[in-house]
Amino acid sequence: MSVRELVVLGTASQVPTRHRNHNGYLLRWDGEGILFDPGEGTQRQMLRAGVAAHDINRICVTHFHGDHSLGLAGVIQRINLDQVPHPVTAHYPASGRRFFERLRYATAYRETVRLTQAPIADGGVLADTPSYTLEARRLDHPVESFGYRLTEPDGRRMLPARLAAHGIKGPDVGRIQREGALGGVALEDVSEVRRGQRFAFVMDTRLCDGAYELAEGCDMLVIESTFLDEDVALATDHGHLTAGQAARVARAAGVRHLVLTHFSQRYSEPDEFARQARAAGFEGELSVAQDLVRVPVPRREA
Repeated sequence: MSVRELVVLGTASQVPTRHRNHNGYLLRWDGEGILFDPGEGTQRQMLRAGVAAHDINRICVTHFHGDHSLGLAGVIQRINLDQVPHPVTAHYPASGRRFFERLRYATAYRETVRLTQAPIADGGVLADTPSYTLEARRLDHPVESFGYRLTEPDGRRMLPARLAAHGIKGPDVGRIQREGALGGVALEDVSEVRRGQRFAFVMDTRLCDGAYELAEGCDMLVIESTFLDEDVALATDHGHLTAGQAARVARAAGVRHLVLTHFSQRYSEPDEFARQARAAGFEGELSVAQDLVRVPVPRREA
């Protein structure tokens, strides 16, 4: 059975706290795992969360501030130590190639796994697989930063009443799905479009077009909300979002499940992030991320 869920490995902005590790997020998408922004301590958080190195197929780094990338050294070495049997691809801003190389070869170890580097020079499609298309968009932060978006291809949902009206049943249902037509009946006559699921990951950024483009129509949006609304001047100065701003992005984009994360150490009460998100008008599912929780991607809408 396919699994689509977000495993939260860490939620702290800038520095870890007693209760929050540096950033780290694993998206399970059917048989693949995409690791986003592995900060310091990610390897240990993976162990605590029941995530293995074998679960990682891609690593996506938004930018090269330490809370989003210092865990690369440990994660990459663990992938090699455990001799992951499949190749792993790493996406990151091209301007940070020197940082990636330094972290990849921070110490001596034996390389056993093919790690493909795929630096991002500009936004656009990064990978196209049968399960999803992976895209990036430029964000607005003091250093070059990109957000990521997965889009599942649209499929088709068969309509029993229309199938029955055309006398199509049994093996013929599979046949019309494979061939697109049967006895003068087109697939479109007995089915409707089943919209593919969409996921976006938006980290350190001010409000910008890229954030809205990534979030558009998403079933799940994971987005930074480093500050509360009363500290909006600090957020703007440091290139971040407040809880209310993140929620307004989600509301405008029609997001179904909003996951707020990347919290400043100055705040100890997570409930206030949820309150401000609701005050900003977001009415969908809402999660204030906590380390080691699993958040299912919402089921498809009927």
